[in-house]
Amino acid sequence: MTDYLILGGGSAGCVLAARLSEDAGKTVCLVEAGRDISQANMPAAVRSRYPGRAYLDTSNIWKRLQARMSTSSAAPRRYEQARLLGGGSAINALMANRGAPADYDEWEALGAKGWNWSACLPYFRKLETDCDFGGELHGTSGPLRIQRAAWDRISPFVRAVLGTLDARGHVRRDDQNGPWEDGTFIGSIAVSDAGERIPTSVCYLDDTVRKRANLTIRTGHVVERVLFEDKRAVGASVIGGNGEREVLRAARVIVCAGAIHSPALLMRSGIGPADDLAALGIDVVADRAGVGGNLMEHPSIAVSAFLPRSARTPFPEEHHEQAIVRFSSGVPGTVSGDMHGAILSRSGWHSVGYRLGTIFFWVNKSYSRGRVKLTSTDPHDEPAVNFNMLSDSRDLERLKLALRFGAKTLGDPMMAEHRGTLFPSSYSPRVASVAVPGTWNALQRGALSGLLDIAGPLRGWLVRRVVTQGVTLRDLLADDSALTHFVTRSVGGTWHPVGTCRMGAADDPLAVCDARGAVYGVEGLHVCDASLMPSIPCANTNVPTVMVAERIGDLLLAE
Repeated sequence: MTDYLILGGGSAGCVLAARLSEDAGKTVCLVEAGRDISQANMPAAVRSRYPGRAYLDTSNIWKRLQARMSTSSAAPRRYEQARLLGGGSAINALMANRGAPADYDEWEALGAKGWNWSACLPYFRKLETDCDFGGELHGTSGPLRIQRAAWDRISPFVRAVLGTLDARGHVRRDDQNGPWEDGTFIGSIAVSDAGERIPTSVCYLDDTVRKRANLTIRTGHVVERVLFEDKRAVGASVIGGNGEREVLRAARVIVCAGAIHSPALLMRSGIGPADDLAALGIDVVADRAGVGGNLMEHPSIAVSAFLPRSARTPFPEEHHEQAIVRFSSGVPGTVSGDMHGAILSRSGWHSVGYRLGTIFFWVNKSYSRGRVKLTSTDPHDEPAVNFNMLSDSRDLERLKLALRFGAKTLGDPMMAEHRGTLFPSSYSPRVASVAVPGTWNALQRGALSGLLDIAGPLRGWLVRRVVTQGVTLRDLLADDSALTHFVTRSVGGTWHPVGTCRMGAADDPLAVCDARGAVYGVEGLHVCDASLMPSIPCANTNVPTVMVAERIGDLLLAE
């Protein structure tokens, strides 16, 4: 029997496996549905510091997973979630930021006792080696190496946007992970000293850790359900690549499958809303109404521009999300720094994306809530995911504000030499489908790229006709109802789902786990991933997820 059985080898699962196996007296088994990713076998698209290709490769994601973004969305669309060891850290945008101290104080106020900023900061320090900044806010010896791009690697377009924002009162600041202030920053990214991606399956599960006799890593195994004896978790049923079922027994089971698949696994195992489980013929082990609820994301929209040759990056393989702007919306009932704009030197991995610069906005502190619902007892069937974005009016107003902000910034006379035609944009299903590698797509992209370069005065017409299908910034800014329609129809996410197995107080009927990640109503079962978060932090969620795993690991070892 294994001491710790970890179900899910994403960002959190790899961290937890590394930390728990430090105790040589305990055995640890890590189970992952996807393939192994190590320092030796990382594919070039995963290894690259330009991360645009990895998440489009369907061998890296759950191929059938879809999500509905908002009630105005035409239909569910593909939602990219990692299916390989290292999880999101193996295919994400490499951004390494923490969010606001108030985010974590809010967790404690929502019932996650002990998860305030002062308690979380030591774990943010523990996980990182910051190459640029020190002091009480930064770590110097953690597995995750964090740096910022040198100024001479910043593209002409991004430099021009930063200069324009500075002139408009958005002050340049040094450290995105420093004091929480509005302003612009060169983005903090997690890369090796060779400038390559370092997923948690590499920087935590390095060669030395993988050689530990007490650690077993099993990839290519889908978890069917957690097994119970009465109310105690005693292991899990897993399905190998050959379709054969196997029972893995353990003293303690820890679910680390992410904010979409962790609640689905709990529900398949009999933990969730009793009526929903009964409707699928699942025996109820613990009636927990909150499982799958409280689903949060950062809703997004963008403003893009055609780039003349002089504004394009001379370093095509350089990281693209080079700078960010953090600002406060001032909308009643919101917090400071509640808006985020990622300033992109290029808007896609392909030839069209290389010719486009973008400010990709998201609502940094969103308030809309959605739900994950189980559709079947078959672990190969994806759950129904509805983010219900913009259902809170504050989120809708702020995303409209973001589009106006982007239009004014890129339309400023200071930008005139550094951009051509402006247009509203989003990561729509159409954009996603055209970006998929393949001969026919490559031919279409090549033709459009050539036309954009030579179109001259007809470029605006070409963008309206082919890219935006008739939508223009001028029309949206002149008509609030048209802007509302565009934003609600076009809203996307940022691949930051959280909250579906949230921590909370014992008397909170919608809480799923206590402050140690232990699932209410059963014994021997924990959750450790982004689904624990009671509210969404003002950050890309990978580093906060790693922090959660570091702290849960310490809490488990202390027991």
